[in-house]
Amino acid sequence: MTKSLDDELVRADAGADERRAGDSRPAPPRKTPVGDPLPPAPAATGWGLPLAVLITGMFMSVLDLSIVNVAIPSIRRDLGASIESVQWISTAYSLTEGVMVPASAWLGARFGLKRLYVALIVLFTIASLLCAVSTGLGGLIGFRILQAIPGGVLPVTCMTILFRIVPKEKLGAAMGMYGLGIVVAPGIGPTLGGYLVEHTNWRMIFLINVPVGILGAIAAALWLTKFPAEKSKPFDFIGFLCIAASLFSLLLALEEGDNWGWTDYRTVMLFIAAAVFMALFIVVELHVEHPVLDVRIFKYWPFVNSLMLISAMSIGLFAVLFYVPSFLQDAQGWTPLNTGITLLPQALAMMLLMPFAGVLYDKIGARIPAVVGLALVGTGILLLSRINVDITRGELILGMVVMATGMALGMMPIMTGGLSVLPPEVADSGSAFNTLVQRVSAALGLAMMTALVQDNSAQYMADRSTLLEAGSSPQLTEVQQQGLTGVLPLYEEVAGQVQASAYGSGFFIAGSLTLVGVFLALFLRSGKPSDGADRPVAH
Repeated sequence: MTKSLDDELVRADAGADERRAGDSRPAPPRKTPVGDPLPPAPAATGWGLPLAVLITGMFMSVLDLSIVNVAIPSIRRDLGASIESVQWISTAYSLTEGVMVPASAWLGARFGLKRLYVALIVLFTIASLLCAVSTGLGGLIGFRILQAIPGGVLPVTCMTILFRIVPKEKLGAAMGMYGLGIVVAPGIGPTLGGYLVEHTNWRMIFLINVPVGILGAIAAALWLTKFPAEKSKPFDFIGFLCIAASLFSLLLALEEGDNWGWTDYRTVMLFIAAAVFMALFIVVELHVEHPVLDVRIFKYWPFVNSLMLISAMSIGLFAVLFYVPSFLQDAQGWTPLNTGITLLPQALAMMLLMPFAGVLYDKIGARIPAVVGLALVGTGILLLSRINVDITRGELILGMVVMATGMALGMMPIMTGGLSVLPPEVADSGSAFNTLVQRVSAALGLAMMTALVQDNSAQYMADRSTLLEAGSSPQLTEVQQQGLTGVLPLYEEVAGQVQASAYGSGFFIAGSLTLVGVFLALFLRSGKPSDGADRPVAH
């Protein structure tokens, strides 16, 4: 009688949950309150080649963010544009990319991940070609917007496919390889961009994407696993409009706040609009049946913790990648190529160590790599806080390599540990939020650093000006009597010292905040992920 009762209970529960562990009969799709079940994914017989295809697409997308910045001065001279207008080449890309990320999960489900990936690579390649042949600033900005559409969707699509095709026991190693596109590409970008600008012209930074994109699209068509599409999945248009408006307002305020002023009414209104639309987005997503991004995933503390740690590391990484090249070119007069060569060792360190970090995650979990990684990132940035006009290339490289070592050890274990706790039904939403956090935290960190640097620069310049008052020393009086030829070198020397002092203060704060993250990293899971971890498997 007991056996009969058990059989009745199993049959009654078959449509609502999975069978008990050890039951060999096939279980129906699992329904959870946090999202719709995924269609069954085909079993992957091999994931090495598909992973290489994904790394290529991701690398090309992220590389474009850093490589273009090096060419901005050349583009301005060639097209005869003002400094303010030419900055929209980067600003328009960042805004469009941020707006497209929330739609990534729905696009992948609606059209199928493989089909979407191939289409994105093709569109990115076409847009790159159009950017290369553009003859005016308006056309270039328009084509950059077109390029940002696939650029914003690619990261989420790549990560979602990765979680579907890689077995859970190899997930860390796969993410370690995949991280080459996320972290190494920004480090190589300035070197490659500097070389192309100095030895060819700025159009090559876009043309280089064309052969890579063509080969990538062919490889994806041949080797990527085909995933079924959910053609009937509705699109949460209201939720998308809310999150898109919020991100657009926030990113525009962060991009232009430096020019407009952080207390300017336009900047303030954009921040207010971003907060209001974000609140509306949360309300809408909690009440619709098919949210564009499922905000309920924030109830998983390991995922939330990983987002905070990724934010801390992203702020430090992009602050260094932005301000060190600026210092070398402005204060020390280095060429873009020499600047890129100085940044190359830290990119090579990440390239060598990141796959090792993935294997380490598969063996011991995320906690130890994250703690060591964050400690090294913070230490490296603090070493860079000693920056001055007389600093040697070796001292700069040491600080950046220490930071890069920590980044390589910590970034992907943190990201993998956070995403791996999510049910497979919302893995795509987790990937989208992960990408958004990286983009927004980098923009927010740079904005805060810029405001701090400007404030400190003004203070340092005022302090030094009082020391250079007329008649304060015979040497200064002699310099002033020489007129412009005597004062200009003195001004440039003082300006370089002020810039170095301001950057040093910013690096000190960024490094200190990163070290605070070591405490949060202690709450990450430890131990082999496949042993005792109750995480759902997204593959």
